[in-house]
Amino acid sequence: MSILIKNCLVGNSRKDIYVEGKTISEISSQISVEADQKIDGKRLAALPSFANAHTHSAMTLFRGYADDMQLMPWLEQKIWPNEARLTEEMVYQGSRLACLEMIKSGTTFFNDMYWHFKGTFKAVKEMGIRSSVNGVFIDLFDPKKAEEQKKESKALFDEFHNSHERIQFSLGPHAIYTVSEESLLWIKEFSEKNDLQVHIHVSETEQEVKDCVKKNGLRPVEYLDKIGFLSERVVAAHCVWLNEKEAKIMAKHDAVIAHNPIANMKLAVGGVFPYSLYKKHGVRMALGTDGTASNNNLSMFDTMKTAALLQKFHQNDPTVLPASECFDLATRSGYACFGLDAGITEGKVADFMLVNTSDPVLSPSHNMVSDMVYAAHAGCVDTVICNGSVLMKNRQVSNEAEIVEEASAAAHELLSS
Repeated sequence: MSILIKNCLVGNSRKDIYVEGKTISEISSQISVEADQKIDGKRLAALPSFANAHTHSAMTLFRGYADDMQLMPWLEQKIWPNEARLTEEMVYQGSRLACLEMIKSGTTFFNDMYWHFKGTFKAVKEMGIRSSVNGVFIDLFDPKKAEEQKKESKALFDEFHNSHERIQFSLGPHAIYTVSEESLLWIKEFSEKNDLQVHIHVSETEQEVKDCVKKNGLRPVEYLDKIGFLSERVVAAHCVWLNEKEAKIMAKHDAVIAHNPIANMKLAVGGVFPYSLYKKHGVRMALGTDGTASNNNLSMFDTMKTAALLQKFHQNDPTVLPASECFDLATRSGYACFGLDAGITEGKVADFMLVNTSDPVLSPSHNMVSDMVYAAHAGCVDTVICNGSVLMKNRQVSNEAEIVEEASAAAHELLSS
């Protein structure tokens, strides 16, 4: 498969882009080759596509359900009881809808933690984008449940690890308040042995920190450090309530922090992500949307703008988290955190988006990156290419109507039972 994009904006000049197989083969003026697909880029600009570092994709089924609640009552009364009724088919439908939404908003990779692994895997494989799909682990401190979860994790690893080029198998221990120390140690050892990433929620709320101090005499990151859990394989979602000592610990282990500003604000977690502290100590960071039950969309455009504005407002400094840094967190840095090599450069994997420069919000285009963070929206994305395949062109994705209709039916079946 080959793609030739003619006369599109790359940086500050008009270029042709030739994609051969799964990589960007050439970027130059006046490429004259035959290609399987040809795209007129005269009103388009090529930009890196987004990496969503933390989400729960099939929670599209809960979009608009149980909004405006406190975090723990929301989880305990509305989300967890209904999640217990989820089926693999429902998760497939919800994840397929999430993939559609992400493609239509320029995202080609997402890091996913959710139940019914096989349903999500099937959706990602079918929709053509990339994902790190977690084998979720929650034992609720029950030794019997822990053994069941270990057995399931091993079985999923045996069946799915390295089974598809676009999909990473990873481990997803939910949090320190839902996973025992013994299980966290097992996950650490299993991930080390098999070189797997580990995705966990950390210090989302102040209460989580207080509970950890009361139980262990240590703050969450201190506790994870003490038991030897942290490493460069760990992706820690939220991390709103870390202090400077904990930031240094995360940097020492080269762990990744996934910032989810919209979900944190909507659920009122009581603090603001300490971006400048993490930057000061060289902590690796990326951006995520969280799930649509706590966001309520999967648009990285909304996430970037919110992340940047929140930091400026909170620190009373308009220079904090400038557009260039924010866009990098959502693209290049995000991909790098998951071992992916993407960008609008010859030899890189062909994962990128073409945005419509004739959209009114992108005019007069003094600074394209600034426009992407502060002005653009999902509707600006015209074409999305992932792994050398066109997933969306002229804002059209295959089977859109069917995907939306079937996911809606699954959601109503779940929440009306």
